Amino acid sequence: MKLVWKIISNTISAVLFLVFILMLFLVISSKAAGGEPQFFGYQLKSVLSGSMEPGIKTGSVIAVKPGGDFTRFKEGDVITFMQDENTLVTHRVTEVNKSGEQVTYTTKGDNNNAADTEPVLSENVVAEYTGVTVPYVGYFVSYAQSKEGSALMLILPGLLLLGYSGFTIFSAIRQLEPKEKAIKKTT
Repeated sequence: MKLVWKIISNTISAVLFLVFILMLFLVISSKAAGGEPQFFGYQLKSVLSGSMEPGIKTGSVIAVKPGGDFTRFKEGDVITFMQDENTLVTHRVTEVNKSGEQVTYTTKGDNNNAADTEPVLSENVVAEYTGVTVPYVGYFVSYAQSKEGSALMLILPGLLLLGYSGFTIFSAIRQLEPKEKAIKKTT
């Protein structure tokens, strides 16, 4: 029984430590990059609208691959592009228009009735959607990028580790007390 408890205790400690490190990495990388966090060259983007539902739900996090030749996309590809200075949009390419070296894309959200009104210049494409979607995590990431969320994401795992450490120390002390009493009785 003690061995099982020790394995469970060590597993919980390791998981809490990994969560702390992950949260620390997410907050620092998103602040350093000035935007969304990155993992191994992929950016994580929060989805804030339902234009791509049911495939990409509102509040999801999607993985996109930035870089490369942004004139390579074809009909059916899902791209992330700058709609204006402050707005990123992820929609499906419905038509590719080439005029010399200039490439523009007609895009449409899967859940929208009509194509987007403005064509997307290849220079405005930021990344390609990789097909990886994690539902509901986008709400969490958006909150984590706020001032309050950043502070909470750094403090909360630390408090959890501290509380668990206190619990572990208290449990160890409780196990030592009966042994000390037994030693005193035998002497």
